[in-house]
Amino acid sequence: MSPAKNRHGILQGKIEATLRALSPSGEVFPECAVNTSDNVKVADVVWVSPQRYQVIRDEDVCSIAPEICVEVKSESNTMEEMMIKKDLYLEKDAREFWLCDESGNMIFFDKTGKINGSVLVPKFPARIEL
Repeated sequence: MSPAKNRHGILQGKIEATLRALSPSGEVFPECAVNTSDNVKVADVVWVSPQRYQVIRDEDVCSIAPEICVEVKSESNTMEEMMIKKDLYLEKDAREFWLCDESGNMIFFDKTGKINGSVLVPKFPARIEL
């Protein structure tokens, strides 16, 4: 694992704050462990509905993915790795996967593939300003 970079943490924090401000009722938090078919993966930021939160809140590792799982791509990650994580979260019933690149550009996905923006949080911006 490569050392953490400030840019990654800044983007993660801004995504979390923006999601919290724009999201419907539910919980937003960082570093969410999800039990996938390829071991435990940790999403950088998640949003989870009140109903799903009741299922996962006392679990050490989520048995079902939050509805929105967000990853911030680091220079040490390949796009292939990010797409594998996308598939793993969606396989565990995430409704959307968001990917933030190193420049703050957001790419949104659901089970059908790439989408123009979030359906669950339609006002979420296509770019996070650094």
